[in-house]
Amino acid sequence: MTVTIRKPVKRRPQFHPLRVSTVDRLTDDAVAVEFAVPDELRPAFAFRAGQHLTVRRLVDGEDVRRSYSICSTPMDLDRGRLRIGVRQVAGGTFSSYATRALQPGDTVEVLPPLGHFVTDLDPGRRRHYAAIVGGSGITPVLSLVATALAVEPGSWFTVLYGNRYARSVMFAEELADLKDRYPDRLHLIHVLSREAQEAELLSGRLDEDRLRALFEMLVDPSTVDEWFLCGPFGLVQGARKVLVEHGVPETAVRTELFHVTEEPPPPRPPEEEAGEAEVTILLDGRTSTFRMARDERVLDAALRVRPELPFACRGGVCSTCRAKLVDGEVRMARNYALEPDEVAAGYVLTCQSSPLTEHLTVDYDG
Repeated sequence: MTVTIRKPVKRRPQFHPLRVSTVDRLTDDAVAVEFAVPDELRPAFAFRAGQHLTVRRLVDGEDVRRSYSICSTPMDLDRGRLRIGVRQVAGGTFSSYATRALQPGDTVEVLPPLGHFVTDLDPGRRRHYAAIVGGSGITPVLSLVATALAVEPGSWFTVLYGNRYARSVMFAEELADLKDRYPDRLHLIHVLSREAQEAELLSGRLDEDRLRALFEMLVDPSTVDEWFLCGPFGLVQGARKVLVEHGVPETAVRTELFHVTEEPPPPRPPEEEAGEAEVTILLDGRTSTFRMARDERVLDAALRVRPELPFACRGGVCSTCRAKLVDGEVRMARNYALEPDEVAAGYVLTCQSSPLTEHLTVDYDG
């Protein structure tokens, strides 16, 4: 391994310890965690509605990181309030801790906001936004709805929200408050898969067939300017398919995935797995060069050399490990975080990238 020094660059965002101010129980398996952001850190934690935070906790010597969407609004940060939603998942190290043990007064290491599940809000705009969400996918959409309706008085929002039961609805009170505040500008449609409702249309899974029926009877896709899809892989992919059927352009749809277990990574041809590659990474103004197996992921190999590398989900969802490919070629097993224009510009998710060439140069500062 060789290490060289080059001209310093603007440093990437760093983790900061934030005090937990409140932990609010939302459902049996979900909480909202609010952090108190001191005045001096508010510029670093400035965010756009729809973005997420990466939290870090050391568990038995292991650096555990997870990403959670922000459910508060940018206006709340002016008062030092920053809130995320956490739902417990099976085997989830941080989610189990947050939903069972985290208390006000505790301190959590938090990375400043990231993410592209956003839109350019403007007081002069008049738009119809719509969201199709499932379960905890409501978290970033809550921030988008509250912010859009406050910032753009001429805009309105439709939310199709799928859950199993009424008792499992996250942020039920917050959504009801928004509906009371904006009765004519927020159209909120709850669909429950395991609990009967008065309208048969609203009882069942929020799948492709139900979306087609909802579009026919309640929501005309041709009136919507911008779509936000958030939740499990199956729901998001199904919603995209139905929107394409209705002629909605890809540029009008933004997606965020919380779970991708339904689709395993595609297999790699044997010739792509053989041999080694020499990889150079650029991070925080320093260049490090090392060798790695072609069947490894760049992030996994690079962490052995530079443990300070940015990462979170390792599932191709959060984009925390995004870097620019300067030289060489890689194969990404998954990409649920980068927009098409980012990929065209040479950006990759290093947690999903394996070398296809003998030499790679990857710039985390780019």
